Amino acid sequence: MMYTKKVIDHYTNPRNVGEIKEASGIGQVGNPVCGDIMKMYLKIEDNVIVDVKFKTFGCGAAIATSSVSTELIKGKTVEDALRLTNKEVVDSLDGLPPIKLHCSVLAEEAIRSAISDYYQKNGMSKKDADKKCGVKDKSCEHCSN
Repeated sequence: MMYTKKVIDHYTNPRNVGEIKEASGIGQVGNPVCGDIMKMYLKIEDNVIVDVKFKTFGCGAAIATSSVSTELIKGKTVEDALRLTNKEVVDSLDGLPPIKLHCSVLAEEAIRSAISDYYQKNGMSKKDADKKCGVKDKSCEHCSN
């Protein structure tokens, strides 16, 4: 399996690692098949993501996608961050092996989950926040289709 130079760089020198005390939103997602777990912390001021940190337990691709996704959303509005796709994450790393594409999906899902948490902390219902953010809850009849 060949990784690009960008993947190796983000794995060996990950950006924005850590956690944010009193984060505006925190999201955690995981893939039970491979065991990767991503936790994303957002600090949002005036609808702009002013800081973002992550903690990832997983393979090199999971760490690289977490790292690059934080760079892609830092300084962006919440709405712009919600538009980030896993394809953009992969493209920003100059590609991932097909067997590792799920890591880019986890990065996108972690961001969406953290933004949903931010909306909930600001008075939106979980159902409405998850729907607005595109969070898929397999146990939710509205989200599983």
